[in-house]
Amino acid sequence: MGEKIDVNDIKKEIIFRQIGAKIAYYRTLRRLHQDQLAELAHISTSVLSRIERGKYNGHISVSMILDIADGLRVDPTVFLSFNDDEKNMWWEDLSMLQSQQEAEPAPEEIAGKETNEE
Repeated sequence: MGEKIDVNDIKKEIIFRQIGAKIAYYRTLRRLHQDQLAELAHISTSVLSRIERGKYNGHISVSMILDIADGLRVDPTVFLSFNDDEKNMWWEDLSMLQSQQEAEPAPEEIAGKETNEE
C-alpha cells in the first residue's frame, strides 16, 4: 500500500492480457481446445492457459508467439498489433490506477497515524 505504480509495468500487463485474449479468440474461432493448441504450439496446457489470461509473468518469447500463431494458422502480427480502441484501454486503465494511487495515503502518513493512536 502506498507504493508507486510503475506505469511501464502496468502497461506491459495490459498488453499481455490483450495478447492472451487475442490468442483465446483465435483458438475459439478455430474450434480448438487449449490442450489441442498447446500440442500444436509445443507448450504445456498450463502455460497456454496462463498466456491466455495474461498471467505468464510478462515473459512471452517471440518463439512462443510464432509457435502459437503457427498452430492457429494466423499471422503472428495479429497478436502484436493494436487498434485505437485497444490502445485507449491502456490509457483508461492507467488513468484509473493512477487515480487510485493518488487517493492512497503515503506509508509515512500511515506510520504517523499508528504512532499517534498508541
